[in-house]
Amino acid sequence: MKLFSFLFLLMLNAALMASVHAEKADSTKPTVVDANQMAYDDVKQINTFTGDVILTRGTLTMKAARVVVTQDAAGYQFATLYAGPGALASFRQKRDGGPDLWMDGQAERIEYDGKTELVKLFSKARMRRLDGNKPTDEVEGEFISYDSRSEFFAVNNTPAGGESKPGGGRIKAVIQPRITTPAAAVPAGGAK
Repeated sequence: MKLFSFLFLLMLNAALMASVHAEKADSTKPTVVDANQMAYDDVKQINTFTGDVILTRGTLTMKAARVVVTQDAAGYQFATLYAGPGALASFRQKRDGGPDLWMDGQAERIEYDGKTELVKLFSKARMRRLDGNKPTDEVEGEFISYDSRSEFFAVNNTPAGGESKPGGGRIKAVIQPRITTPAAAVPAGGAK
């Protein structure tokens, strides 16, 4: 039973990791923010945007009621997205490996680290890999950490500290089959 559980976890991790990395060109693009209001603290390098905020950086699009963007001395940007009451913050980013491959996610709070390209989703977290608009895999939990550089994400049942705890709830994963059906067999001598 333990071997089966271990093998299942290995297969699940491999399925979720395949072709998950973000488009590499996004890291060199400028960050553009559209919002109803902005407050900027030049000394602390903190921008606070409120009111239907839409942040874009290349193919990365993030939406929330409020977004706080900080910048470190090296110029790396860090964003924290906060959902409005009864809503969820969201992100969507194109993945390398195909013309219409995407990753999207939703949560009450999302943290994005521009230096490491790490996205953390807190509370009511949900993430999907998409081929066009069709979901190929989905995960849900109270905390999701998605590292686009190493093609890895983890899902936990509690938002505190990103660790699973007994009695903290359940995570859910839906993994679509990757089996392709062979072309229909043609009878010997051709079609009639």
